[in-house]
Amino acid sequence: MSEPEVYVNYRKYDGSLHWNLRMQRLGEDEHGVWLGLPADSVMRKGDGPEIPCPEAHVILFPRQGWWTAAFNAAPRRTEIYCDITTPPQWLSPTEVTMIDLDLDVIRKRGEPTPLLVDEDEFAEHQVRYGYPADVIEQAAGAAQWLMKQVGDGAEPFATTYRGWLAQVE
Repeated sequence: MSEPEVYVNYRKYDGSLHWNLRMQRLGEDEHGVWLGLPADSVMRKGDGPEIPCPEAHVILFPRQGWWTAAFNAAPRRTEIYCDITTPPQWLSPTEVTMIDLDLDVIRKRGEPTPLLVDEDEFAEHQVRYGYPADVIEQAAGAAQWLMKQVGDGAEPFATTYRGWLAQVE
């Protein structure tokens, strides 16, 4: 791919580095910016060691919205993994960052119904990090919206992502 690498930096509310990786810019559509990572790549949690990513995946960064969405190639059991985050901020064409707000909406491969996970972590971090009321409200609203969109098979959660994923598989 000739597109430049993009640094993807998820942070926690206190600013500490959380999940971070380098991905290839694939393009944009009406849903946002799509980045891809081929199979057998790596990512990191904070400053920790590299963690292998055996399956290819793409991440969608919406232009507006309190979330990001990863779409994983088979055989990974989790097909869709949406992180509830602050709206992604592009610091430059080669760096995007957002604050991970703990809640996740996932859909397992072959399952029609999404799951809302990490509600306990969200509650714990509201106290630890002192999330303001508007952040709690936006995060909860984004989680509810994603549960409906993913559950209803709305785009980009139905088929749109497959074309982007095909570019890195």
